[in-house]
Amino acid sequence: MTRPPSLGISIFLYITGILLVVLAIILLLQAFGVVKNIPKEAIWGLVLLSIGSGILSAIRRR
Repeated sequence: MTRPPSLGISIFLYITGILLVVLAIILLLQAFGVVKNIPKEAIWGLVLLSIGSGILSAIRRR
């Protein structure tokens, strides 16, 4: 039997996963020319949104 990961590790993994998916989508949209220029503030907003949703989803799964 394996123990489930601690809450801190779960939060870190959820944040990392969500952040990687969001940034990959942004890079693909920029590569295909759908989005020409994204301001830094919007990128930081998406990073903060990813962090917040990662924390909430890890806590909710507990």
